[in-house]
Amino acid sequence: GTVRGGGLGCACPENAFLKALLGHLILERREIVILDMEAGIEHLGRGTARGVDKMIIVVEPGTRSIETASRIKHLAEDIGIKDMAIVGNKVRHNSDKEFLRAHMPDFDFLGFIRYDEKILEADLSNISPLESNTELMGEMEQIAEKMVAGKP
Repeated sequence: GTVRGGGLGCACPENAFLKALLGHLILERREIVILDMEAGIEHLGRGTARGVDKMIIVVEPGTRSIETASRIKHLAEDIGIKDMAIVGNKVRHNSDKEFLRAHMPDFDFLGFIRYDEKILEADLSNISPLESNTELMGEMEQIAEKMVAGKP
């Protein structure tokens, strides 16, 4: 089936547990929780992201990725998430940044992560791509600084 609205799907025991745990941490205790959710929209249909303060959507320069980001935005709004931002990923040229900005005018961008073969090599070697990639570390630090400062 397809995800028709935010928070309307999946009643499996694992999802019920995850929703209850996150609801306790985020809504009751006001803890800082960072969720690295799977790509796509399923977690929004299940409502597991309900209650988050900010959603960061990672998008690649391409039509399908942009369409998915737009769908994520609408489903997130369905479950009460209003603060969203974009991180452009696998950006090869400035034209990729321009493409994303032109096709996503309603989104705020936290930053961009360039495409780098070293990231793939690190994954194949089962090591963190941040260990030896100072350029990537700099990009990630800039994004983190914007998040902490509440920008965009």
